Amino acid sequence: MSTPPPTPNRRIQRVSEQVRRELSEIIRREFNVEHTGLLTVNEVRTAPDLRTAVAYIGFVGTAAQRRDLPDKLHAAAPRLQILLGGALRLKWTPVLSFVVDESIERGNRVLAVLEDLERQSPPPGKPAA
Repeated sequence: MSTPPPTPNRRIQRVSEQVRRELSEIIRREFNVEHTGLLTVNEVRTAPDLRTAVAYIGFVGTAAQRRDLPDKLHAAAPRLQILLGGALRLKWTPVLSFVVDESIERGNRVLAVLEDLERQSPPPGKPAA
């Protein structure tokens, strides 16, 4: 008994994950951490027709690097596209667009607020002064 073919949704998920893995490796090789900060590909969302993909890029670095990052990604997109096309086995290489993913920064701010609140509150079992 044969298994049913994967649903289009699973295929899109599989392609998105493959693009994420390959793009992560390409970015690791192509971008110098000292100039751009640390970049990670947190997620890739591929369109149903597999022709376009949005890559959500995580970033850790300086404010100046953060400010320059969208321009650097946009300028590097054609080269990244070519390298990605060589790494994928697809009829078409998805056209990439990039979004700087601020979820890590937001998470760090939440953790800082929680740590601040913890320092300000009395230890358990001791009355507040």
